[in-house]
Amino acid sequence: MLRNRHAAQACGTGRSPGVKVTDARSRDALRGESDRAPPEEVRSIVPARWRFPVGIVLAAAVLASPFVGLQTATAATAVPVASSVKINEVESSGGTPGDWVELANTAATPVDLSGYIVKDNDDTHVFTIAANTTIAANGFLALDVETAYGLGASDSARLFAPDGTTLVDSYTWTSHASPTYGRCPDGTGAFTTTLASTKGAANSCTPPAPTVATSVKINEVESSGGTPGDWAELVNTSAVALDVAGYIIKDNDDTHVFTIPAGTSIAPKGYLALDVETAYGLGASDSARFFAPNGTTLIDAYTWTAHASTTYGRCPDGTGAFQATTTSTKGAANDCGQAPPTTPTGPTAEAWPGASSIATADQNGVIGGNLSGLAYDPSGTSARGTLWAVKNGPSTLYKLTYNGSAWVSDTSGTGAFAAGKALHYADGTGDPDAEGVTFTGAGPSGGAFVSTERNNSVSAVSRPSVLKFDATGAATNGATSLNATMEWNLTADLPAVAPNSGLEAISWLSDSFLTSKGFVDEKTGAAYNPATYADHGNGLFFVGLEANGAVYAYALNQVTGGYTRVATIASGFTGVMDLEFEQETSRLWAVCDDTCNGQSAILEIAQSGTNKGHFAVTHVYDRPSGMPNYNNEGFALAPQAECVAGQKPAFWSDDTNDQGSALRSGTVNCTVIPDTTAPVVSAALTGRALTLSATDSGSGVATIEYQLDTATAWSLYSAPVVLDGNAHTVRYRATDVAGVVSSVQTLSASATAPTGILTLQPQGVARTIEPNGTVSGLGARLVDANLSPVVGIRITFQITGPGTFAGGATSTGVITNSAGIALAPVVVGTAPGSVVLKAARSGSTTIALPTITVAAPAAALTATVAASTAVVAGKVSLTVTATNTSTVPVTVLLKSTYGTKTFTAVAPGATVAQTFKTYVAAVAAGSATVVLTGDAGQRSFAAPYAATAAN
Repeated sequence: MLRNRHAAQACGTGRSPGVKVTDARSRDALRGESDRAPPEEVRSIVPARWRFPVGIVLAAAVLASPFVGLQTATAATAVPVASSVKINEVESSGGTPGDWVELANTAATPVDLSGYIVKDNDDTHVFTIAANTTIAANGFLALDVETAYGLGASDSARLFAPDGTTLVDSYTWTSHASPTYGRCPDGTGAFTTTLASTKGAANSCTPPAPTVATSVKINEVESSGGTPGDWAELVNTSAVALDVAGYIIKDNDDTHVFTIPAGTSIAPKGYLALDVETAYGLGASDSARFFAPNGTTLIDAYTWTAHASTTYGRCPDGTGAFQATTTSTKGAANDCGQAPPTTPTGPTAEAWPGASSIATADQNGVIGGNLSGLAYDPSGTSARGTLWAVKNGPSTLYKLTYNGSAWVSDTSGTGAFAAGKALHYADGTGDPDAEGVTFTGAGPSGGAFVSTERNNSVSAVSRPSVLKFDATGAATNGATSLNATMEWNLTADLPAVAPNSGLEAISWLSDSFLTSKGFVDEKTGAAYNPATYADHGNGLFFVGLEANGAVYAYALNQVTGGYTRVATIASGFTGVMDLEFEQETSRLWAVCDDTCNGQSAILEIAQSGTNKGHFAVTHVYDRPSGMPNYNNEGFALAPQAECVAGQKPAFWSDDTNDQGSALRSGTVNCTVIPDTTAPVVSAALTGRALTLSATDSGSGVATIEYQLDTATAWSLYSAPVVLDGNAHTVRYRATDVAGVVSSVQTLSASATAPTGILTLQPQGVARTIEPNGTVSGLGARLVDANLSPVVGIRITFQITGPGTFAGGATSTGVITNSAGIALAPVVVGTAPGSVVLKAARSGSTTIALPTITVAAPAAALTATVAASTAVVAGKVSLTVTATNTSTVPVTVLLKSTYGTKTFTAVAPGATVAQTFKTYVAAVAAGSATVVLTGDAGQRSFAAPYAATAAN
């Protein structure tokens, strides 16, 4: 879809960016004619039998039109064209009736342009200006070159003399402008993006960059009872951040000065509250005055004669007159009371249900313009998934992955999407105007379904179709382009639309969801029955039409390519640019672009009332306040699994590539999904131990409860219940965090008595610890003659030696669990020695558990080391010394470049030394090494020495 698309639709000449009709003859051939009659307004002055090439006919039409600067050639004066006529403005995307080039005459006399030629960047594309065409003095002439060729996203406009070779003027661009490119000032200035299209008139040029003086205003004043005191608020009315450091706020006394601190700026359209109370107080009859840093240049001011009961503020913010506000809104938009009444057209627009800020999500300048539909393929976990996107010209499918800072083309595997994959129709030809993309419940492996408006190669013909592409299979691997495996051409079933006003949006909804909500099949008038539509898969495709904003539900036959419309849904918008089904909330998002100020509508299947069983608009959301009104044509949401702090990612694609970015991200609030599913609870009897457990896929298990035999009160379950050898009846249930209670389950339990002699088995391994160290995991397991665990039996643990249980006890009892194991409490070693832990069952043999050895840590190895040099007989010698400062004997190794020496059993406090001969007259500075080895291991020390030389 293109900018200024509505103008294009009005005349049926919309064209995907960058696509050109090859020449005037080919355009006529597409229309089934090789020459054409002149327009009606020209026929009155041209004999009916005449035929003209298209370019001449349109030029003749220009003569009869009211464009500025046209008059007969007889009034023209010979003025050198090269010095006075310039290309002044260019419309390359969706103009009225199509692409055009505007010329400007900078001379004070008219100029005859008969026979002059305008080309794009292809010398075979020729538009000839009609005979007797002049451009008025200081006037403008708009030429509808669309009649001969189309201007592309990367193209040129070139003005030639009638010989077709003498270049008079030219301009080249690399992407479509929004809205046009034009000289500022007219005829003489450099080309820039204009503020508005001004065909045949003076250009609308960019205003000067905003400044504090022009864009910052006093917006609200609190003079009594503020928090923490009196304050004045500034507002930045511009679209760029402005630095206000050093600017000054005064009251009505020039000696009362509040200076804005360094590093202070105001965000675009933002507010800055300044606590002037720190410098002075604002009185009942006073002023707030905003000065430049020089303290004398007044920028803005407001004066009052009495305190406001709330505050004084501008209404509207930044531009309106001051009035008493309804409430104080320090640092935010003013509360000016009830907004002006509006005519209701459906649900009142609400603020965006997520963060107000947005961020660039792609690498600037990489993807470029014309990015349209988006689809998000979740990872199945909280990790980022894959973002798929389509470009409408040239038709391209992108697979994007997140690299930690931006979404970039996937370069992995043999099916790499490094530059995206070009899309074609089934026969391998054409350039489908791809606007939307979606997947079925099978994800990308089930194919990518793309909504298209037309074939860009035949841009004047509408072809609203859904195309299916193999996005992951063998045919995709290594391919740079993909051919459609199926096409559903919906032209015959949809309203007649202009070529550039067709299918923009697409989404897939499962049959199981639709039937669960009682969706009505408008074709049958009854509840939707998937069996009615053979081979349609297991869901319906919903497509959005740009021309009227309607959404259509189709059953697409996956075998024959046939289709059946099941429903028509009003979105409430004049156009729908993308559709996104949010699984967790069962809501279908219908998204509009800048035409609707970036609003989104929520469509839900009504469960009651006159719309029961039909989709209806339940909410309308404004775009995030931090999002400019970009030409966003694609929208996608991450799943609930990616929620962080109650929000999950949202994505928008910008067809116009504003600020060099095609993709932006923000967040939407995660919806708390009601948990209506009960937990699943189960019981297991091992020996005499009854274990209860529960799971819950929603909010999680909160409690498990049970009743034993005749008990009427529920007991909270926290550990296995040990039964005696009698028969028992146990009832049990579970409750989840949402309060949903499971049904009561019943178990008839008869505990199995142990067989034969019971035996204790030690558990754990021997350990060595330091004093005050701890050991856990020691215990005993009680089994019967069949080695089956015996539960519910008390095991007594006794400590002897230098140790206790945590807390100081040396004896304790523990009941065996469902595995027959009783674990002793944590053991603490109190002093060096062996701690003996024994386990016993009443009336049975006592067993010793693995021994705990408490050992003092080895003494630390320390030493004092030194190295020195001396000159003996003209040669340098090196002496290395080490003193053992450890508390235990050690082995000392003295190492140098010139030799080593080992000393064993060096007592604490003893010193050893060794002199090494270097046999040289000079040595550089260096370091010797001393290594101590003892029970505590090994430790090295460095002994540096200075450079030395013989005299």
